[in-house]
Amino acid sequence: MMKFTGTERYVATEDLQMAVNAAVTLQRPLLIKGEPGTGKTMLAEEVAEALGLRLIPWHIKSTTKAQQGLYEYDAVSRLRDSQLGDNRVQDIANYIKPGKLWEAFAAEEQVVLLIDEIDKADIEFPNDLLLELDRMEFHVYETGETVRAQLRPVVIITSNNEKELPDAFLRRCFFHFIKFPERDTMAQIVAVHFPEIQKKLVQEALDIFFEVRKVPGLKKKPSTSELIDWLKLLLSDNIPDQLLAERDPTKVIPPLYGALLKNEQDVHLLEKLAFMARREAQ
Repeated sequence: MMKFTGTERYVATEDLQMAVNAAVTLQRPLLIKGEPGTGKTMLAEEVAEALGLRLIPWHIKSTTKAQQGLYEYDAVSRLRDSQLGDNRVQDIANYIKPGKLWEAFAAEEQVVLLIDEIDKADIEFPNDLLLELDRMEFHVYETGETVRAQLRPVVIITSNNEKELPDAFLRRCFFHFIKFPERDTMAQIVAVHFPEIQKKLVQEALDIFFEVRKVPGLKKKPSTSELIDWLKLLLSDNIPDQLLAERDPTKVIPPLYGALLKNEQDVHLLEKLAFMARREAQ
């Protein structure tokens, strides 16, 4: 199989490339952690594209149960159809709805299975999938069949660290933490999204971005995706880089801050810092 080295749209650090390729070689799920907005979900999309494989995404919600990844049996529809005298009730398979794991296991070609934001589900969720992800098979009790993977999928699991994951689950994964990009890496990421952007604007925007991230007490630090949105707005509004360069510490709030800051506490915090800077300047 080809090695993953990042793509034109995705800047993958050397240690991230090694983690992806190690998980593929070991045939273990790759567990990716990192703060929101560091490109964990996008990684699965880019791995699939780089390796020429189909992506099967399973986005986890707080209400998602592990069983839904295998299959769901619609007993209510079957009961209703039996009351209406529908012939479909003779075959229970008509009421079995395959889940994302079933789809990945049944695929005739190798696929990438993304289990996105696993920490959103309840604490039992990862343990409930252990056996299936280990053996790459599961039993359908209603029909008596066993669904077995034709070709072991590349499994990528993301977590925002909202909950601790069980040890037994962690032991079966290859783990990688995506560190927040350093300035040079961030400049490369920006260049991928905006190839024509002026270097001066990037430098000034990165100065402000990393300054805001350093402010102690921020509830939500701006992430890579927020930086990209902010730059998109700066470019569309033709904000000159001088405006960013000549910023005054007594006016801490950056222009179009709504793309960077996502709650009123953080806006108030920066306003407070600006007010204190004004008082000191007087």
